[in-house]
Amino acid sequence: MKHNIKKPLTLRKSRLAPSAAALTIGLPTLLVGAIQSASAEDAIVLDAMQVEERTVDTNPYAEAGAPYKAKVSGDSRHVKDLADTPQTITVLTQTQILESGRSDLKDIVDAQPGITLGTGENGNAFGDRYVIRGHEARSDVFVDGLRDPGMSTRESFAVEQVEITKGPSSTFAGRGSSGGAINSITKQASTEYDFNKVEAGIGTDDYRRITLDSNQTMNEDLALRANVLHSYQEVPDRGPNDAERNGAALSATYQANDKLKLVADYYFLRAFDRNDLGAYIDRDTNKVNESVPAYAQDQDFLKSNIDTVTFRAMYDLNSNVRIENATRYGTTDNGYVVTGARGTTRDASDAFGAIDTISLSTHQGWQEVEYFANQLNVLMDSEIAGMKHQFVLGAEYSQHNVVNGVYNVTNTGASNCKTAGRGGVSDSYCIVDGNGNYVINPNGLMQRDISKGDVDSDYSIDTLSIYAMDTVDLNDSWSVFAGLRADAFEYKNIVTNRSGNEETYKYDDVLLNGHLGGVYKLTNNSNVYLTYSTAANINGGESDVGGSCGYGGICSNTENVDKAKPETVENIELGTKWNLLNNKLLATAALFQITKDDVMEGTDYDVEGTYNTGKNRVQGVEFSLVGNITDRLSAQLGLSVMESEILKSADEESEGGILANFADESAFAQVRYQLTDQFSFGAAANYSSEVYVGQPDSAANDELGVPDYIVFDVFANYTFSEKLTARLNVANITDENYYLTAYRSGGFAYIGDARNAQLTVAYEF
Repeated sequence: MKHNIKKPLTLRKSRLAPSAAALTIGLPTLLVGAIQSASAEDAIVLDAMQVEERTVDTNPYAEAGAPYKAKVSGDSRHVKDLADTPQTITVLTQTQILESGRSDLKDIVDAQPGITLGTGENGNAFGDRYVIRGHEARSDVFVDGLRDPGMSTRESFAVEQVEITKGPSSTFAGRGSSGGAINSITKQASTEYDFNKVEAGIGTDDYRRITLDSNQTMNEDLALRANVLHSYQEVPDRGPNDAERNGAALSATYQANDKLKLVADYYFLRAFDRNDLGAYIDRDTNKVNESVPAYAQDQDFLKSNIDTVTFRAMYDLNSNVRIENATRYGTTDNGYVVTGARGTTRDASDAFGAIDTISLSTHQGWQEVEYFANQLNVLMDSEIAGMKHQFVLGAEYSQHNVVNGVYNVTNTGASNCKTAGRGGVSDSYCIVDGNGNYVINPNGLMQRDISKGDVDSDYSIDTLSIYAMDTVDLNDSWSVFAGLRADAFEYKNIVTNRSGNEETYKYDDVLLNGHLGGVYKLTNNSNVYLTYSTAANINGGESDVGGSCGYGGICSNTENVDKAKPETVENIELGTKWNLLNNKLLATAALFQITKDDVMEGTDYDVEGTYNTGKNRVQGVEFSLVGNITDRLSAQLGLSVMESEILKSADEESEGGILANFADESAFAQVRYQLTDQFSFGAAANYSSEVYVGQPDSAANDELGVPDYIVFDVFANYTFSEKLTARLNVANITDENYYLTAYRSGGFAYIGDARNAQLTVAYEF
């Protein structure tokens, strides 16, 4: 069912906390005086995107008639169309995501060129971990332009589109974002239409998924929207490993008057997984052992409980100025007890003697996150000296508190082998018996007794940020973007060391980052651009690892915590963008170089670390093609070819090496063909070159890694009527054995999903 509508693009922002009241009152007050002094003839009406022939399957930021192609960003600070923005921004629309058959954000993002998955210290399993263009991005995840609290499991059921910014972007994102950032744009209530849509799916591996998307207009000023989710599936071919998701996203929009719009959102997700850490790399052959069965213990879990409230206010001060304010408060409760497997040898004292086996290991931890943020943006259009300026002036205040701890795990099951380790010979659990066969029911071996244990770190960081951006059209051919951001923060982390003593790390600093880009129009529909951007990472910036320096934890002792300078990142990118076929197809190409200096290197588990001794570089080229190739053929294609190098290191032998957790080549293609008005079909391919293991920002162990792979998916859609449709997805149709990434020792390697299929029926009422 189509809804013919014309309305300005509105973006949700939220209420102000008392602790940030000055940001909301002070900055607009200063601007109002300057704006009101401007002459009436200088007034420029802010652009409004016109959305026509919207269906409930097409997000409002997409190009009309090209559902795979986004026209604009959902972040209003990107004031130009994506085709005129001087930076690589990959946007995955709701339609493309649905037809891909992927639902967890991790799976959606991992398929994209230039992105790999990472692992954490000791198998840290807190939610999703991303590496963008060679750099950690696990904390660089945002929702509607605000940092997302907690490294949690994330779902796409309430998402309009996912935007992946490539290259340092601290001007928008603040600290971090060395390789880029991920921003999910959520669905919002609208007074422009009413609809109810339910999707229900069944499939292999006990798959079931049901979602509801309902938008109801209460009156001409008030609308409510609800998105509800339940899903369950065993891990393909690795049952009883499984994953369950239950969630809801509730939104209310109130048009108080012609100038003021208020939007309130509540989001919750309960994600519960039981999964093992996969296969492992055999240190004798340096190849992945591909025959390891599912061995997650019956009591294992990986959970994320997420609750987030956001309030947004948007006010049109006059025809030149729009004020947007967003407040978010969120909590996330993450926890995991998971099992790993490693190849080892039974000790000589074992009943079967010193023979090869596979023993199980325990990895665990919990994390409680509390996050508050208030963001104020003032968007102002003005004409100065005959040139159009689009200013964004903003301020943001955030409080980020994370308590990490451990679980007390007691294994009550009878040991079935003896192995030797750092602590000597111990009773262990092996999934290979004395005859070399896998044991029956490996999931019930350990019979764990689990209780919540002590806190091992109490992390907090309060940040006050101000930023200014200007996009100016110099003439009909040239436009320039310039941005500058300052982040003043206060950092505190109370860490329990190995001796059981508490150590308090405390310091403060100010980060300055900038962004400068120029766009030259070759024609009305094509351009070339050059951009320069920076980012900064702080000592101890990652909240989940305490004093594990090599994973973003603290690289100093308490007395010298402020001695480590921030890591600095610089990016240069030269690119071109072409809007083709009546703006229905966007082709892009970019050459880039990211240089990270003053890298804080860890000396394995030594919390003293080494200060600012490392430097690395990533160079590459990225191509993409997205939109309608013909009236019936749509595609989203991407290719990234990169090269990394360690330029400086405290370990001179590492210099010249490549970065760990890094795929030199990666590609993604999703193509859809509309055969008839009722039937369409398509296919997708995801390719990654080999990935070698190691710590972030360190030289990879080029003898240990996971091999390259290519995975093919297919899908088909059938429209029975305007109200009833069906979609069939078959993932990994060739049943390829592949591995996404591996831990630095090779102790575990994440297994990609085996072949699986789902049939989904959607009904609108």
